[in-house]
Amino acid sequence: MFSLFQRWREPLIVVGLMLAPMVSFLSSGHRGREPNLADRAVLATSAPIQSVLTWAISSVTGGVSGYVALRGSHDEALECRTQLSESHAELNSLKEAEAENARLKAALSYTEGTAEPEILARVIGVNPSSQFQSVRINRGESDGVRVGMPVVTPDGVVGQVIRSVSSSADVMLLTDAASRIGAVIQRNRVRASVVGAGDGRELSLEFIRREDELVDNDVVITAGTDGVFPSGLPIGTVRSVSRPNVGMFLGGRITPAVDIDRVEEVLIIPVARASSVAERKEGTR
Repeated sequence: MFSLFQRWREPLIVVGLMLAPMVSFLSSGHRGREPNLADRAVLATSAPIQSVLTWAISSVTGGVSGYVALRGSHDEALECRTQLSESHAELNSLKEAEAENARLKAALSYTEGTAEPEILARVIGVNPSSQFQSVRINRGESDGVRVGMPVVTPDGVVGQVIRSVSSSADVMLLTDAASRIGAVIQRNRVRASVVGAGDGRELSLEFIRREDELVDNDVVITAGTDGVFPSGLPIGTVRSVSRPNVGMFLGGRITPAVDIDRVEEVLIIPVARASSVAERKEGTR
């Protein structure tokens, strides 16, 4: 018993000091009186202890409440960030779908104005080699795509099919150095030849006679004389004209009408080069 008292001595003293004023107050029958010397001593001793205990309890309660509130705010902020990320992803998907719908709508409008239905295809690969500039599309022989068919967008010429298998095909871009297109200056109907510059960004204009007129911003379109592309398709715009001191021809650089680096969907015109060439040869006999 004594050891138990020794162990809890200090808490018991504190409790006794805190209870003494209450016992004194209750024993007085709630009648007001002036505190005696003992009362004053007990109050003087217990007041600081009560203040410390009150401060400690308030601090702990405030700390716990603050932690709970902070934890709740952190969880709410995390949830808000998650919802914001999901909203951004959804908005980005909607914008991408809207852009794709606009491109497909333009392609549909283009096909409605042509005599034969074009084959709509998506670009699924880009040749990384600068020696041969081409893209791969997700339509092939099983879809009616044949070697020699011209490839375009509503903005203009993209290139020509050079390889076709069952479910895909390769398209040589008009910017490739091996590309040749019969062309005409739209403003004055001057004939020329458009050659890929090989840099993936520009075209060269060749075989324009020195006496013909050629100026910057002239629009160049297909002439329909090469047996591949039908006439009237936009090729590009003249960016600069070169006039050599010697020679029979002018030169020029052309900016393509189609931004090749941004092409995602294309249209294949179902006219094979082989049949076109055969028809031309038959007509010359």
